[in-house]
Amino acid sequence: MRRVLRFAAASVAIACLVLALKLGAWWLTGSVALLADALESVVNVAAAAAALLAVRFSALPPDANHPYGHAKAEYFSAVLEGALIIVAALAILHQAWGAFQAPRAPEQAGLGLMVSAVATGLNAGWSWLLFREGRRARSPALLADARHLLSDVVTSGGVLLGVGAVALTGILWLDPLLAALTAVNILWSGSKLMRESVGGLMDEAVEPGLLSRIRGAVSTTAEGAIEAHDLRTRHAGRLTFIEFHLVVPGSMTVDQAHAICDRIEAALKAEIEGATITIHVEPEGKAKHHGVLVL
Repeated sequence: MRRVLRFAAASVAIACLVLALKLGAWWLTGSVALLADALESVVNVAAAAAALLAVRFSALPPDANHPYGHAKAEYFSAVLEGALIIVAALAILHQAWGAFQAPRAPEQAGLGLMVSAVATGLNAGWSWLLFREGRRARSPALLADARHLLSDVVTSGGVLLGVGAVALTGILWLDPLLAALTAVNILWSGSKLMRESVGGLMDEAVEPGLLSRIRGAVSTTAEGAIEAHDLRTRHAGRLTFIEFHLVVPGSMTVDQAHAICDRIEAALKAEIEGATITIHVEPEGKAKHHGVLVL
């Protein structure tokens, strides 16, 4: 968790540096497309700060008021980031409309594009590192930040090419058009990010591939039980909650049933990092499908 916190703190510093560079590129050129790129970086700074707070809060241990821990705090950060992206997109569209009505040629285009390219390179490298760390730590906050930065890199690349084309061709309406396209792209990414984060807050079941691995782990380690049923799963940040009922023969002792549960839990934890497992043991009269070991 300390490693995740360090990455979240570094994200704030990188976002501030990139914002300064992009504002410098806009100041040099006066390009509304580069202004749009800078406005998206304002969102990056706010979102990175929110992610840092969320990661710090999610690291708190379970307590009397939060017996399942605080891992879901990271989803709130991701939802906030999605909302900020949408606000930024609307602001960019407003600026683009004004530029369509009164277009002007960018100034010092070469120097401004060079500064913006450095900022885009920083974002690209940091996005790659965040994806790697976010997947390793299963951190929704880091992954949300990585996805947004990747979207920023793509749009920034398009803006760089477009502003360069404006400077070379003198077609001034390309500049506000690029700003508008940038806004539409980040609006799409923001809405997708919010949908995924809300899914986590609503306790969506794990994806089919992971569910199949869970079933396989239970099936191969439940020897001695009659069946398992009513499997329920959900994600909460880096944690995966797994619950199911395990039916055992009525003649089995508590120690024997407990040994089966221990074996299943060990297999699931070896298969899935951050697994939190609850098994409800039931007598054979509760079986739903006789003759089937595990559902």
